[in-house]
Amino acid sequence: MAGGTARRLFGTDGVRGVAGSEITAALALALGRAAVLQSAADSPRVLVIRDTRESGEMLEAAIAAGLASAGAEVLLGGVLPTPAASLLIRRHGLDLGVVLSASHNVYSDNGIKLFGADGFKLADEREQQIEEHLEEQGEREARVGRIRELHGAREDYVRDLHHRFQSLSLEGLDVLLDCANGATYRVAPAIFERLGARVSTLAVEPDGRNINADCGSTNVETLVRAVTAGGHDIGFAFDGDGDRVLAVDRNGQLVDGDELLMLVALHLLEQDRLPGNGIAVTVMTNFAIVAALEQAGIKVASTAVGDRYVLEALRERGWALGGEQSGHIIELGFAPSGDGIASALLVLEALGAGDLSQRRRIEKLPQRLVNVRVRGRGALGEAAIVQAAIASETQALAGRGRVLVRPSGTEPLVRVMVEAPSGEEADAVCGRLVAIVESELG
Repeated sequence: MAGGTARRLFGTDGVRGVAGSEITAALALALGRAAVLQSAADSPRVLVIRDTRESGEMLEAAIAAGLASAGAEVLLGGVLPTPAASLLIRRHGLDLGVVLSASHNVYSDNGIKLFGADGFKLADEREQQIEEHLEEQGEREARVGRIRELHGAREDYVRDLHHRFQSLSLEGLDVLLDCANGATYRVAPAIFERLGARVSTLAVEPDGRNINADCGSTNVETLVRAVTAGGHDIGFAFDGDGDRVLAVDRNGQLVDGDELLMLVALHLLEQDRLPGNGIAVTVMTNFAIVAALEQAGIKVASTAVGDRYVLEALRERGWALGGEQSGHIIELGFAPSGDGIASALLVLEALGAGDLSQRRRIEKLPQRLVNVRVRGRGALGEAAIVQAAIASETQALAGRGRVLVRPSGTEPLVRVMVEAPSGEEADAVCGRLVAIVESELG
């Protein structure tokens, strides 16, 4: 892949695919080596953390070997949420970070995400350089690095959370945490208990294959039932790598990322802690939420779907808060990454002594979202019939709703989203578009 090979490995959230066939030990080793060869540091110090997938240990060993074979000092942090990488890189002055995770995907997938010395995910250009030099031997061929454990990494992360939210008292709060059998299964209960909450848990027994399985932020039905059945004050559901969170109020009502972000934004605005009085959202954010934020005096920038694009918008504008409907909430005052645990605590900070069920409610436009499996992520742009259908439905909803059809950045899916004045119309429009996408691209 040397030379000018087109970018094809890295998506919007690193390299991701089926472990063992697409995300192989050989690929991990090559990526690790290439990342060091492209590093400005002579002997870079590199953090490696992972989630709970059964393939994680294999990929951890492989990428550590690749990094060390080019002269890096590799520090293994073990199982930790993705956002811990940003904090640990900054805390220890490291040159690079690697996170092995496929986030909310099924256990059989895995992925490789790279972070720079500033704690931010690597820019597209840097990923491109790494990918183009996967087979390059380079001047460091004969160098031998070291691999060792980063002792205390988990406590470092919990300590950073505690320092940020030390003024938040959760005494008397009965909270239920769904940790998705993923990377938050130890650290999330630890910080909530440290802040005084009465903590109950779901999905905290990872076995390598049950990550995100009928649990977590992509499968919230179990949490909804458990919150009401157990009489809990609030519930939070994280995803497999811990950078997303959704909430459930005491009445069993799901509160998505849009609503959580609005709650936090209004709180920070009131506290004069919202830089630029602006936030960044994605095109998936419900129009009614955007209108409510703007009415409150908050500037709103809309980006493509993906937390890296939200981050880019924040950095360009000097803002600090942004997020996605899926539950990614980024607050740069804490870390340059979405952090599900920190976001949950920020929501509780915004609520004060209040009750999530008493939050300000916005009448959102009915929204329908369907994921359609297709031949490949690039097929959508070449499908003239699909594009014509999208244009027709968009014109019919002009001024009343909207249509968004886009390829997934991480899976061979096309996501069809429709907002319309009524649920019936949203269902009808979405159904017609899904049928065409399936017919043309399936």
